[in-house]
Amino acid sequence: MTLKGNNIFLRALESEDLDFLYELENDETLWEVSNTTHPYSRYILKQYLENSYRDIYEVKQLRLVICKSENEAPVGFIDLFDFEPKHHRVGVGIVIFSEEDKRKGIATEAIELVCKYAFKNLNVHQIFAAITEGNQGSIKLFENIGFERSGVKKDWIFVNGNYKSEYFYQLIR
Repeated sequence: MTLKGNNIFLRALESEDLDFLYELENDETLWEVSNTTHPYSRYILKQYLENSYRDIYEVKQLRLVICKSENEAPVGFIDLFDFEPKHHRVGVGIVIFSEEDKRKGIATEAIELVCKYAFKNLNVHQIFAAITEGNQGSIKLFENIGFERSGVKKDWIFVNGNYKSEYFYQLIR
């Protein structure tokens, strides 16, 4: 199974993920990387979950839940976004919920699984990621997997009255 690793597995969104999704989408510390500018209601997120079955070829996005194999507990989300089948590329983004689950290899395993899936099942030639300057954890994570920095978007993100640059990373098959 492409979406099952040694310690985790990736699964489709379910209605019981509403609380996790609500917490994530309304976490203002993550808004700078998601371009979110306002909170989401449970009603809107419930509608999103009800439509999450839609095909990546239609909506250009696939969000998966990262779960621990040992107890099936959800620990984060991983997204494929801006899917461009014509150009054979897709973006990837990841978030791990709690500090206690970070730096344990979960994100590495999840990104490797979703990249394997994208190369095999979506026939992409490349996967890209955008990482804000100063996010050393994400930079190290993606570089360790084999992503290479190929560009810089200067002063791309405006946060707390300051501009931050964003690094563009690619993993090319």
